[in-house]
Amino acid sequence: MAEVTRERSYAHGTGDIPLLGRSIGEVLDVSARSYPDRDALVVRHQMRRYTYRQFLEEVELLARGLLQLGIQKEDRIGIWTTNCAEWVVTQFAAAKIGAILVNINPANRAFELEYVLRQSECSTLLMSQGFRDADYVAIVHGLCPELATARPGELRSAPLPHLKNLVFIGEGRQVGMFAWDELREMGRSVPEEELRQREASLSFDDPISIQYTSGTTGFPKGATLSHHNIVNNGLLIAAAMKLTHRDRLCIPVPFYHCFGMVLGNMGCVVSGATMVIPAAFFDPLATLAAVEAERCTALHGVPTMFIAELDHPQFARFDLSTLRTGIMAGSPCPIEVMKRVVQLMHLKEMTIAYGLTESSPVITQTTVDDPLELRVTTVGKPLPHTEVKIVDVISGEIVPRGTPGELCTRGYLVMKGYYKNLEATQKAIDRGGWLHSGDLATMDVNGYCKITGRAKDVIIRGGENIYPREIEEFLYTCPGVSDVQVIGVPDGKYGEQVVAWVKLEASAKLSPEDIRKYCEGKIAAYKIPRCVKVVDSFPMTVTGKIQKFKMRQVSTEELGLEAAAKIETA
Repeated sequence: MAEVTRERSYAHGTGDIPLLGRSIGEVLDVSARSYPDRDALVVRHQMRRYTYRQFLEEVELLARGLLQLGIQKEDRIGIWTTNCAEWVVTQFAAAKIGAILVNINPANRAFELEYVLRQSECSTLLMSQGFRDADYVAIVHGLCPELATARPGELRSAPLPHLKNLVFIGEGRQVGMFAWDELREMGRSVPEEELRQREASLSFDDPISIQYTSGTTGFPKGATLSHHNIVNNGLLIAAAMKLTHRDRLCIPVPFYHCFGMVLGNMGCVVSGATMVIPAAFFDPLATLAAVEAERCTALHGVPTMFIAELDHPQFARFDLSTLRTGIMAGSPCPIEVMKRVVQLMHLKEMTIAYGLTESSPVITQTTVDDPLELRVTTVGKPLPHTEVKIVDVISGEIVPRGTPGELCTRGYLVMKGYYKNLEATQKAIDRGGWLHSGDLATMDVNGYCKITGRAKDVIIRGGENIYPREIEEFLYTCPGVSDVQVIGVPDGKYGEQVVAWVKLEASAKLSPEDIRKYCEGKIAAYKIPRCVKVVDSFPMTVTGKIQKFKMRQVSTEELGLEAAAKIETA
């Protein structure tokens, strides 16, 4: 139990690293001048390599091609594809001309795609053939039948009136679309001076990225981030890992999410490190192979990714001895998993980061110098230039250290707002400039934070507040348990009951009752899961985030609790 003191839960990250007053393009220019012949980008599945000099040349060629399309400053450019070289080039090319990149989830289908393109008013969409069972080309033709007879760059679509240009990333040509190589060649006809003039017109406070948050209810909201947000978050994240031009970072997380494009790509470019892309989407075997072959010194991932790597049948055959650091983030990091990562993957300087898209995204992070105990039990302290406070969810007052409340942050990292959604922006950012995370946390006497769950995830059983994270951490100590997620389901008598979804290690023979018996006498009776469900996987987003709302739906139906779910409460 965290010690409660009279000191209030407020901390301001300090350090000797000043914020950069530079655009994303300017940061790339500096690294290309400083490390022209060092690897900038290695994309294993496409067998492509770029030094920083070559990468800058590729970025600027595409930027000039985008200028040839007539794209103006703050025009929206959507990108809908899995991880590839073209994604990274587009990220920096759009920034060079001041266009706002709209990150589109590769898992999106027609309904979600139409909403994002319309709400962001995208004028240009770069896209590939598809992802898994989704045919992107067919989906776009379904939304815009006019594409079948349109010339490239001249689409006129009633459902998507702002969309004019489509660019196909891949082999061959698609009707009504420019080919990627064609767009590059178009860039050769644009004088370099025209690009320089556009760059000179940019401010580091300009919006440069719209990232749609995947809420469990309602339509996604487009968090709008600036150069200043992204550059400096990348800078401070890299500094926490002591990342330099000598490091090589393996990035298996998706680019459409902040984890990939900021913690990964931006963190590398601002420090001159190498971006190593193991596959189009997460593959544990490809990730392990990339680390060994490219002698990576750093590795990013969400907990489920590290678990998949550690549990892979071929894990032991890979030499991971070059690894030293990286980031585990995206969802709560189980203590036992972190210990295995440090011990078995040589990641002795592994860090934990916490944040959200609306904060660019990292708010707190452990450092490589923190004792292992802090790196396995907290999400670190506020990054430099970052304020954090923990407030009572009802009164809004700052709570004493060690007391749970909602984590709020303020500083350079707070988004500009939700695109064309003032009401949602005002709900997220209060009059004092504080961004409300919706996450429950505690802060200790030294400013280190622990995330105890989502405000809406607290299970209230018979008047007792139960925090799923506490039970999850306990169940990880049960021999044979590989992964666990705890949820609350409706209950007619107690209001809610505890349910645990558990993944077992390959050799484990545990039954649900075995797991419940393991809990007896070790945790309070009211915290013992009423039901234990042994599963092979959890429902999750493409970024590896667990979708607990889907788990609640499934368990509610399986346990026949639909009637209890309809009971109205105050």
